[in-house]
Amino acid sequence: MDIGTLRGLGTAMVLIAFVGLLLWAFSGKRKKSFDDAANLPFADEPPSEKREENASGSKH
Repeated sequence: MDIGTLRGLGTAMVLIAFVGLLLWAFSGKRKKSFDDAANLPFADEPPSEKREENASGSKH
């Protein structure tokens, strides 16, 4: 087994891992958990601040 064969096998393994990651990321089963994770930055805001921002924004 020469170095070219090893490099080819390494490339094939990386390609398989990449395709597996794509299938996992774009799977329909994961949509809910990814949507929840996307809203995490907004979870820190208390509800009272949101109400004050909405009330002050409507006065303008």
